[in-house]
Amino acid sequence: MRKTTLVIMAAGLGSRYGGIKQLEPVGPSGEIIMDYSIYDAIKAGFNKVVFIIRKDLEEDFKEIIGNRISKIIEVDYVFQELTNLPSGFDIPSERTKPWGTGQAVLCCMGVVKEPFAVINADDYYGKEAFVKVHDYLAGLESEDKSDYCMAGFILGNTLSDNGTVTRGVCKVNEAGLLVDIVETREIEQKGDIAVASDGKGGELKIDLNCSVSMNMWGFTTGLLKELKSGFVTFLEEHGKELKSEYLLPEEVGRLVKEGNAVVHVLTSNDKWFGVTYKEDKQLVVESFRKLIDQGVYPEKLF
Repeated sequence: MRKTTLVIMAAGLGSRYGGIKQLEPVGPSGEIIMDYSIYDAIKAGFNKVVFIIRKDLEEDFKEIIGNRISKIIEVDYVFQELTNLPSGFDIPSERTKPWGTGQAVLCCMGVVKEPFAVINADDYYGKEAFVKVHDYLAGLESEDKSDYCMAGFILGNTLSDNGTVTRGVCKVNEAGLLVDIVETREIEQKGDIAVASDGKGGELKIDLNCSVSMNMWGFTTGLLKELKSGFVTFLEEHGKELKSEYLLPEEVGRLVKEGNAVVHVLTSNDKWFGVTYKEDKQLVVESFRKLIDQGVYPEKLF
């Protein structure tokens, strides 16, 4: 069977959470959310894990998770830094954060050489999505073709009780293909609908049953070439802005609209949870406890 890699985006600064949220223990034996994602990925058939981290986190990251996981599956690291820019571009003097999830995945060029999945470090996705994404990637005929997939989650299964969230709201056609994806901010549930900011001081109403992206994607290596050229265009247009971000969902959406990529939406009915806010942690701990009591996970993963 074709080799597949799991790429985990763990370079976020955790600004809303107030700390390095990716490394917070949530399992009974000190497991962090990434442990459960890696466990599910290995069970689904992935052969390698690549962590995208900040260079200054490398020592702590390896101590808390990397060294343990390297005894179970092949592990590699790439570093997302503010200075990772194509030649000819400079960093705005007051900018402090890297350039977003598109740049993060682009850092994998030269390291990832096979079909790969991408996930966030601080999100729990459930087993179903890992199996579906892995099986899709393993069945691809070409490793360079722009034939991608994404796990489509039901919006109502991805909301936080402790604040608003950002989701990629998807338009999917009858064939199950992604037509459009809109990065939508400040989403929360109000009664039997969800509402979000329209960016102009008003509200957007969103169906709780609509499909959303949780940044769980399946790509061929062709995506890395698209990100490389797209990043140059982004920097030409937005590189002088202090808070501009080269976002993976927006870049995938652009490729779809231009007819340069096909994205199959693989629906997952699993309930998401994660530590977006400090108040989320206790719910996450309780949720994993329930899954362990139900036999979904062992008391100690590795």
